[in-house]
Amino acid sequence: MERTNWDYYRTLLAVLDTGSLSAAARHLGLTQPTVGRHIEALEAEAGQQLFTRSQRGLEPTDTALSMRHLAEAMAATADAIRRTASESRTAVSGSVRISASDVIAVEVLPEILAPVMAGHAALDIEVSVSDAVEDLLNRQADIALRMVKPTQDALLVRHIGEIPIGCFARDDVIARHGTPQKPEDITNLPTIGYDRELIYIREATKALGDMPLPAFDFRSDSNLAQLSAIRSGCGFGFCQVPLGRRDPRLVEVVRGQIPLSLPLWVVMHEDLRHSPRCRVVFDALVTGLKAYIATA
Repeated sequence: MERTNWDYYRTLLAVLDTGSLSAAARHLGLTQPTVGRHIEALEAEAGQQLFTRSQRGLEPTDTALSMRHLAEAMAATADAIRRTASESRTAVSGSVRISASDVIAVEVLPEILAPVMAGHAALDIEVSVSDAVEDLLNRQADIALRMVKPTQDALLVRHIGEIPIGCFARDDVIARHGTPQKPEDITNLPTIGYDRELIYIREATKALGDMPLPAFDFRSDSNLAQLSAIRSGCGFGFCQVPLGRRDPRLVEVVRGQIPLSLPLWVVMHEDLRHSPRCRVVFDALVTGLKAYIATA
């Protein structure tokens, strides 16, 4: 049998994500019959069905689900090849993919990257918004901003510093509930915090020792959602100090009494150190993020 085209696996991912041939076709810019032929070709190669029809649309079989991570790896490799192929060895041009958490991606990166893009018109930036540790060795991203120290070899790593965490509330919230004088007072106030204890939260809260954490009244695993809740007056919450101090309506309470900080590293595969497009973005991130931390 002729070797299966990569496009078929791209189609498989689209059908898995959208749940129908028609939706996958719209997503990929193909016709529905073409999407159907791609799935049929994969089923012929696998020797079994990959999807069954239900009232909810196409339901993936166990075989289709087991193929997802392989198809995702192929997608990441194809994207890395495209970015490498787009690069000039002398000019800053082509695409650079950055992996960062939601709050950093939305609140911090744009002002760092805007001058870089203005100075290099042929440079394209892709931002993967995720708290997951993307695999740089397999080029799922070119550059990653990490809150957990990288342990893989073959990486170019720069430790930026520690982002201090503070407790903030809007001025009208403080007028309504009063100003806590010590961290323990916060437990009796409306609070904003995380839903699940992710790894970087566990590492950060070790510094609190036996200090009790409040039962949060507003919970989200998105730091961006928590920041929005603080800004909207939902209660007292923890956020990066440089972000809290930017908002004139937010007031930092129990200042200097919250021994929390988030370490930050900028990481890139060492093979990309001589890539003009990656190097200029890497250096801009190191400089810009150090300046960001210095505003705390």
